[in-house]
Parts: sequence; structure tokens; C-alpha cells
Amino acid sequence: MVTRKGLVVVPELPEPEPEPGPWARLRAELPAVQTLVRLAKRARPTSLRTWQVTTAATVLGSLIAAGAVVAAGPWDSAGQRTAERQWAAERGSGGGADHGGPGGPEGPKAAPSAPAVLTALGVPGDAGPGRAGSGAVPGAVPSERALKALLDPLLADPSLGHGRSASVVDVATGRHVYGHAGDKALPPASTTKLATAVAALSALGEDHRFRTTTVLDGASGHKDGGHGSTPRVVLVGGGDPTLTARPDRGGPDAGASLRALADATAHELVARHVTRVRLAYDDSRFAGRRVHPIGRNENLAPVTALTADEGRLDRSTSGPAPRSADPSGDAADAFAAFLEERGVHVTGKRSVARAGAHAERLAGVSSPPLSALVERMLTDSDNDIAEALARHTAIATHRRPTFAGGADAIRARLADLGLPVSGAHFADGSGLERADRLTADLLTSLLALAADPDHPELRPVLTGLPVAGFTGTLAQRYGTGADRAATGLVRAKTGTLTGVNTLAGTVVDADGRVLAFAFMAAGTKSPTATSAALDHLATALTQCGCG
Repeated sequence: MVTRKGLVVVPELPEPEPEPGPWARLRAELPAVQTLVRLAKRARPTSLRTWQVTTAATVLGSLIAAGAVVAAGPWDSAGQRTAERQWAAERGSGGGADHGGPGGPEGPKAAPSAPAVLTALGVPGDAGPGRAGSGAVPGAVPSERALKALLDPLLADPSLGHGRSASVVDVATGRHVYGHAGDKALPPASTTKLATAVAALSALGEDHRFRTTTVLDGASGHKDGGHGSTPRVVLVGGGDPTLTARPDRGGPDAGASLRALADATAHELVARHVTRVRLAYDDSRFAGRRVHPIGRNENLAPVTALTADEGRLDRSTSGPAPRSADPSGDAADAFAAFLEERGVHVTGKRSVARAGAHAERLAGVSSPPLSALVERMLTDSDNDIAEALARHTAIATHRRPTFAGGADAIRARLADLGLPVSGAHFADGSGLERADRLTADLLTSLLALAADPDHPELRPVLTGLPVAGFTGTLAQRYGTGADRAATGLVRAKTGTLTGVNTLAGTVVDADGRVLAFAFMAAGTKSPTATSAALDHLATALTQCGCG
């Protein structure tokens, strides 16, 4: 239990941690064959239309191809199959799910923008990449009457608790095609991260990177046991939530390396004939309290501008884990050890100090682009990344980089984008705070905006969504019963707190139309039963020929 102001607060339930093994993400080809048969039976007239053949062929082909390459990979550092992510982005050139390697000492070039993945679905030819395939024309926009007949009985499931809402939007037209209390503000849990992603991408740009640097503050040197003036190196945190101190973090989306920064820093020091330094660290880029309002929690480390491996005290890379109480100090200690290994002796204890205005730059490493961070945040439901991005959004919009400042910045950015924020309340960037309130209408509007051709910078919001039965927090869902038909066809962000379950994402329906959906449930009793009920709703949309 976590106590706060004399009250007992039920600890939040973490998002399910995905299994690391690739075989767990693959389903046998049989469900895809069954899907093809169902599509054939549903065809109107009796012969299959072009989009139906291409749709089924795409689903079946992707699963067969997955089986063919699984033994060799490639799988990225977040446990998501690189090839599947590229396929999900329509195998466009550049951008998409993989945005370049880890930041080197000189800082990598900006990554290209993510490709359009859900645009112009009604236009034939290459202008309309979608489930139906190039050149295919989807069916009519689903009717509200048909969706009401389909979804209303499923929403009546008692496992959805006493507070429930739903919204469905046709992405190509932006038309709201179904709603059930869609303007009712409910706790969103981790679907809050959709709002955080849109706000950060719009404020900073998808190619933005966060830099961790070192500077030489020679003016602050002091006499040290007869060794003369000892210069001070300051490790300056840039608020990169993916910085790593581990030697084995590879892959295209791996974080910047603290070891690489030590390499470059030692090289610059030796070139200046400096082999003895004092070490300080500067984590002043973020302000305010560091511990989340819910208290110490294995779902989130104290939020600082200097942290390595999210302050994890085990070897995990996602999900709940024991966390450091002082991520900044631990990162500085690790950096001092790396300098020692590289021939630079660090004297005394590390200290906290702001880098001087005239300090001499030594080296720096850059994070992957923001597009990759957003994808990782959404796929893994990464709370550390979410809270860091909320603070960076605050900085970009001239607010204090605190929990409150980040929350205010997110709401303001969404309002500036013309999104329906009436009734919405943000208390953090991750959704761990139970005071957060969003509406289903806002969640579907966020997804529809991310698919808008006029906002390509928001496309990582879509490409980062977990894929049903394959990746992230949906890797172990949609694997049984009728929901198996939706494997690979539902992409959605999950949300789970005690008594709260949400699901928001996109599907391609049986007529080839892309739909954005949001289903929210509050006052729930069984997370397992409620998650299943939400999955049934999304599955129903994939099977709907409701035009």
C-alpha cells in the first residue's frame, strides 16, 4: 500500500510485460487461412473483390514470412520484430519504425520522417496504402446504425464496470460513426500516453534528439594534494530517458551509450594532457519533485534529467523493476568508473553542480530520434519515457519541466491542435496518476489526427501501437477463441490501473476501411475479464462489413 496524506491508495497495476521470445508472437497460419475463408464467404457479390483477395493474401503472407525469418530475426531491443514493424508502415522508404542507430559521440544525422501509413485510403493506386493493398478501394463508411447493433450488446458486458464509454471514427473521412457516452471523462490509465505522444511530437518534431554532454570547467580547479589544479568535468543530463550504461544494448533503437560518452570524453581529456579530474553532474534541466505523486513505484523511477537504464536495478529493459532512489547520482558514479577504465583518474566524491557558462565542451551523445522514443513508449507502455517527454513538452512550450508543468503543456498543445479537450484533465504524462481524465472522443481524435496526411510528424503514434498477438502489451492477447481472427489486425494502446481498463487504437474492418476506436471502462472488478471484453469489441470491428 502507498500512503498519501493519511489515505491508503491502492497501488497501480502495471501493464503486462511482453514475453521476449519471438515464437510467442507468432500464430500458426491456420487462423489466417480461416480468415481468408471467412472473407470469401462474406464477399458481395459471390466472387471475391480485389481488396478482399489482397487483404487476406497480405495477412497470410506476413505470417508465413514471419515464420520463415523468425529463426534469424531481426528482433529489435524492445522485443518487436523489425520486419513486422516495417510491414506495418507499408514498407515505405525511410522512417517508419526504425529510425537509425544509437547516438554516437558526434551526434547522428536527423532521421527522415515516418512514412504515411494510414492516409488517403479511398484513393486508388499508391496514394492509398492500407490493409486492402495498393490500388484497392475500400467499401462504404460504416453506418452508425450497424455499429450500434454490433457494439451495444458487447458494451453491456457487466465486466466493463459501472462507467463505460466508446467512440469510433472513420479515419479517411474523420467522420464520427459510433459513440456511447464518448464525451464522458474517465480515468484513461496508460492510454494517456497517446496524448503525451501527440503533444511531444507536435511541440518538438519527430526528428528531435536529446543530448547528454560533458564539459571541462577548468576555472573551478583547485589544489589537490600536490597535483596542482585539478579541472572539473561536469556530466550534463539532457533529459534522455533512453541513455544506457550497459555494454550489451544494441539495435537500431538502442539508447545513447554512457560508455561511448566516456570514450569520447577520455579521448578529449588525454588530448589536452589531462588525466586527473574531479567529477560533477548537472541534472538541472528538469525541475520540481522527482518522485511521482503516487509515491515510489516499480513502474517508474524518480524523474530526473540524468538517468541510465531508467534507474533499473536489474537487467530488465521494460516493465516493472526495482528502481534506484538516485538515478542521477548512480549515472554519475557509473560514468566515473568508465573514465577510470579509460585512464582518467577521478578524484574525490562526485558532486552536483551547474555547468559554467564558459565551460569548454568535451563530448556528447544523442538519443534516437523522438519518433523512435514515442514508438518504444507506446509499444512497451514505458512510463519513464512518458514522463520525460511530458517535461520536454513543457520546456518547448515555456513552462516549468515538472509533473504539473508537463501536464499543463500536454493539454495546451492538444487544444492548439483543435482537439476536443473539454472535460479532459492531465495530472502526469504516463497515466499512472488516477486523477487523469480523458474522453473516448479525445482518444479517437488523437488517433485520427495522427493519420491525417497534413500531420506526418505524428505518424509514430500509429506505428508504435502494439500489434495484437505480436508486440508489446498486446503480445499475449487475441490468442484464443473468436479474438484470434483479429491477430495482426488490431493495433492499440492498452491502459490498466486497479479498477480501470482502456483500449484505444486502429483496426481495418471487413470492408477495408481504417477505423480509430477507444473503449474505456471504470469500476471494473476483474482485469482479465475486462481486457477480454475490450478485445471482443475491437475484434468485432475487424469483422464488421457495416457500410
